[in-house]
Amino acid sequence: MNKKITLDALEILDAIDRKGSFAAAAESLFRVPSAITYSIRKLEEDLGVTLFNRTGHRAMLTEAGQELLQEGRHLLQAASELEARVRRVATGIETTLTIAISDILPITPLLQILQDFYAIGFGTRIKVTQEVFGGNWDALISGRADISIGAPGDGPSGGGLTIKPMGIMPFVFAVAPHHPLAILPEPLENQDIIQYRSISAADSSRNLPPRTSGILTGQDVLTVANMASKVIAQANGLGVGYIPQHLADEQVALKKLVIKQVAEPKPDTMMYMAWHSQEKTMGKAQQWLVKRLEKTAFI
Repeated sequence: MNKKITLDALEILDAIDRKGSFAAAAESLFRVPSAITYSIRKLEEDLGVTLFNRTGHRAMLTEAGQELLQEGRHLLQAASELEARVRRVATGIETTLTIAISDILPITPLLQILQDFYAIGFGTRIKVTQEVFGGNWDALISGRADISIGAPGDGPSGGGLTIKPMGIMPFVFAVAPHHPLAILPEPLENQDIIQYRSISAADSSRNLPPRTSGILTGQDVLTVANMASKVIAQANGLGVGYIPQHLADEQVALKKLVIKQVAEPKPDTMMYMAWHSQEKTMGKAQQWLVKRLEKTAFI
């Protein structure tokens, strides 16, 4: 039987969509552009459909192309997972591991652990991603991450995860020194705060419902990509909101933010480290990392 759709073709399709052009996809896959063009045209001929709209500057998928890519990515993920499982069975060591760390935690402790990890010579490729708010839980349960560092509050319902508390993350209400709220007497009441825009870091969850915190009902909101952007936005006076104590202290020392007491403060947040709890699915590399991470202070 002639197989019209191959994993190689799906990988090319995925690269074109992510990179935005045939040329950029070719570069990312270490191939010449003509080979990419040939593969896509052959796939279109074999399937009898048009996968790309070629009228614009950016390679845009047709409806048929979008459907093929959406389902094809599931196949690529499954193939990758199968390959990793087979190699892990043979060697007991993962080929790749992804660690998701919260954007409000310092990354230096993790990098120090990785220095020792690489010195051992596991041969495992490590990918570190930064997640915002509930995105740490989402990355873990969706399979985007093997280990999650700094997942906030209660995790998603259901079992299958080992969850370890890391400590309490205190939050404070901070505003720019030139913001109108900076000169109001403390504690600030909700009726004072609601008059001004709140800055929110967008939850990076893809499957779980996104979370928000510290925003009053009816308050204007400016949503930014992460906590670092939120701190900058507040320092520039674009809005107000809650920031982890250690990040706020840094900005106070630089005279870019002031901390204000509020009548109804946001509760401090318990942070967790988590990973899938089936010990038999963990290779030697992940077991080593988990043991080191459990002994490391991030807060």
